[in-house]
Amino acid sequence: MSEKVTGPASYFPSIEKTYGLPIEHWKGLVRAAPGYGTTARHLDLVGLLKEQGLGHGHANAVVAHTLAEDR
Repeated sequence: MSEKVTGPASYFPSIEKTYGLPIEHWKGLVRAAPGYGTTARHLDLVGLLKEQGLGHGHANAVVAHTLAEDR
């Protein structure tokens, strides 16, 4: 039996269904953002995804997961 997904990744199926693009697309936008890994703040990155049409909660989940993955 598979484990239940928790945390930010639990939003991924809904994000893919709602916006019609894979999570890797959104993570790529975050990683390509000016200042990623240096000066860009979490909320700056969330704002970038919101400008692309994601809701705040979905954008926050993608950013949180991406930042954690790259630590």
